[in-house]
Formats: sequence, C-alpha cells, structure tokens
Amino acid sequence: MREEPNPGLSRHIPKTDRLLEHDAVQTMLERYPRPLVLAAIRDTLQSLRENLDPGSADRQADLECLVEQVEQRLKASGFHLKRVINATGVVLHTNLGRAPLPSHAAKRVFELAEGYCNLEFELESGKRGKRVSHIQPLLTSLTGAQAALVVNNNAAAVLLMLSGLASGKEAVISRGELVEIGGSFRIPEVMAQAGVKLVEVGTTNKTYIKDYEDAIGPETAALLKVHPSNFRIVGFHRSVPTQELAALAHERGLLMLEDLGSGCLVPLDSRGLPSEPTVQEIVAAGADVVCFSGDKLLGGPQAGIAAGKRAMIEAMAKHPLMRALRLDKLILGALEATLLSYLEPQKAIREIPALAMLSQKPKELEARALRLASSLKQTLGDAVEIHVVPLEGKVGGGALPQAYLPSYAVGLQVAGTKAEELGAALRKASPPVVGVEREGRVLLDVRTILHQEEDLVCSALADVLGRKGENGG
Repeated sequence: MREEPNPGLSRHIPKTDRLLEHDAVQTMLERYPRPLVLAAIRDTLQSLRENLDPGSADRQADLECLVEQVEQRLKASGFHLKRVINATGVVLHTNLGRAPLPSHAAKRVFELAEGYCNLEFELESGKRGKRVSHIQPLLTSLTGAQAALVVNNNAAAVLLMLSGLASGKEAVISRGELVEIGGSFRIPEVMAQAGVKLVEVGTTNKTYIKDYEDAIGPETAALLKVHPSNFRIVGFHRSVPTQELAALAHERGLLMLEDLGSGCLVPLDSRGLPSEPTVQEIVAAGADVVCFSGDKLLGGPQAGIAAGKRAMIEAMAKHPLMRALRLDKLILGALEATLLSYLEPQKAIREIPALAMLSQKPKELEARALRLASSLKQTLGDAVEIHVVPLEGKVGGGALPQAYLPSYAVGLQVAGTKAEELGAALRKASPPVVGVEREGRVLLDVRTILHQEEDLVCSALADVLGRKGENGG
C-alpha cells in the first residue's frame, strides 16, 4: 500500500463502492469486464490520493468528474483491436482491414458466433460433412469453374496450389511477374517453400509465348502466371495472355496455373475504373486453377479462393497443408453471405461496401462532403476552420495501382494546432478517425466514410475539441 500523502484529506476521497453504484459506472459494467472497471476505479482513486490539493479537494473529488476519468481510463485500456473510421480515401486499406463487410454478412457472422452450426455435419444424413460444401456450389456457379476451395488468404491459396500440384517439379514464369507485394510476400520465395523450382523466362518488360516454349523440359509441371497487383509496367511492354499460355500448357500435357491477386467477379470498366480480368474470364480462358483474394475487389472477409478443374482442386484439398490453412465457421459464413449478393451483380454493387465506394461519382461525393462540412460547422461552431476540397483517393490493397479516384474531402484546421497534432488527437477519439494530413490540414475523404459514420465523425471531433454538447452538438 502506498502511504497517504495527507491523511486529513482522505474524507474527500469516495469509496470504491460508491463509484460502483453510480448509474454511469453500472452502464460501463455492461460494456466492459468487471475486473477492468474495478482496475480503472482504483487507478483513478489512487491518482486522486497522490495529487489531491487541499485548496481544491472538493472540486478534484467531484463524483461526476471521477466517473468521467474512470470512463477515459476504460477507453484507453479496453479492446486493443478497435473499429475505426477510414477517412483516407483508400478503399481497400490494408492497414485498416481492407474491405468492410456488407451488413448482411456481418449479421451472419454474429448469428453463427452465438451458437453451434453445421460446419462439418450433414443435416440430412446425420453424418460428418465437409466445410467446403457450404460454399463450393456458390463459387462454381459464379466463376464457371468445376470445383473450388477456400483457405485463409491468397498467399495460402498460392502456396497450396504449388505444393499440391507442382512440388518437386519446375514451374515456368515470366521475369516481369516475379512480384513482391505487401508484407514481403515474394513469388520466388513462395515457390521455393512449395518445393517448386523456378524457371524464369523473357525479360522484365517483354515476354513472348516462344520464351515459354523454349523453357519447357522433362521436369516442367506447370506454366505459372501472376497478376502484378501493386505495380504496372507501362510503355514498351508485352505479356502472354492466359488463353495462349493455357493452350500451350495443355498441348504439352502441363498445367496452367494463375495467381490473379485481387480477383473480381464483376467488370470494373463499367464503373469508370481500368479494366481488370474477372475470375470468370480466367476460368473460361483455360486456367486449370486460378487463385484470388476474398477481402479485396471481391469485398468480403480475408480468404484465399482457388477455383478450377475438379481433379486439380481435389488434389489440393487432399494435401496436408489444407488442414493448416482452412477457414473457420465465421469467415465461411461471411464469405457465403457476400457471395450470395453476386448472384445479382447490380445488387452486389449496392450491397457490398467496397464496390459501392468504388462506384461513387464525384458529384455525389461533393454533395456528401458539403453535408458533412455543414454538420461539423453546426456542431463545432468557430472552433475549426472547415473547407470542402477536391482530392484523389486510391483503390488500395494492391489492386489497380494506376487508378486514382476523384473525390472530395472535408479539410480541418484548428488555430494554434498543427495538422499532425489534430490528426493524432482524432486517432485517439472514440471511435478513432484516420484521415490524411496534408498542407497544414487534416483531410477527411468522404468516399471511405460510411454513410452511418458521418454523425460519429462529428461527435469524435466534438470530443477532441472539448465542445461536446455546445451549439446543438
């Protein structure tokens, strides 16, 4: 026990039980574990003991003030993984969790998490089933593939594909496709881990079908094509299309395997974005297996999806790695719910947040920015200088690196406060707001702020500036 700094002041310090009985603390007990609440109360009272001033003891020990301090401590010591508001304009922001789930997919996760489910159980026969059976029919219907499986991310899907179909053999790949994406995921290293010998062909910027023909030997198992994902070669450039590679591979009795990276199920050029090959197009072009992500352009949870010929998918499913890489019930449920929207493509564009964000037009975004600016001015008064400014966002997540998304942001300036300081304060708000600090302002790009989050942005700024409740806020 620490010694009381001034025992005569102890009468000002309320007991722990009195704070526990407060209505606001009772509400906290519904949101946080009791040990965390008790620890926050004890820390608050200990801080009061150590800093109590005889001249202002009554004010310092005010019950409402102490309860507010308890709540602040809880916010700081609660869940470390938090929901944040993405105001960066980067739709598939890897550091912020990539694609947000559609609301119906999030509800599905909650339903499955609350109790048991038929994850590996056939309800008709009462016998053990396979977890991929819940999602394979949807994937084959949407992609045109004969079979499909899912693992925990696209890197895992590529590793499983190479390990299950080409281990101990050679795979031929263009030098221009030996990519590294976020987190030091390098194709040559993945191939080595899978036990596949890398055979490079062509040059960095140009590879022809003859380069592949000349490289095929007795140890060749597959021709491998990898989507460049987060970079593009422009100008003097040539690569071999999937259809040509597949024709050559099958003529020589080889496999044609493709890592499509982001992977999308709806054409993007109709949304005003650069054209990207869809999974359906790659399957139709003859790829034996194509791998792609679930949480990028598809707009669902993190997952790696492999679709293709039945014999190849079944060989991958039997590989020992499959058990280590398989999905849990919650991700499966979220992915199934997301894929169901794609049965009606226009519905998918409305319901899947990532697609909806990518589809927003500049005029719509300008109107949203003006509305948010107006709400902020009403809430904050003259505390902040607020302007609506045009800017460009990005798709993110290693997808469409050359696509810049014309957008609008609300620019914020506070007199006497640097943009970096305001940005840091917003990241500590509840909920945290992550914007862009540029030219002395914090910019909040409305493209990536969900409609239901606009009021939360106002309240977060009000909290940060200590003006909550003023001017109608």
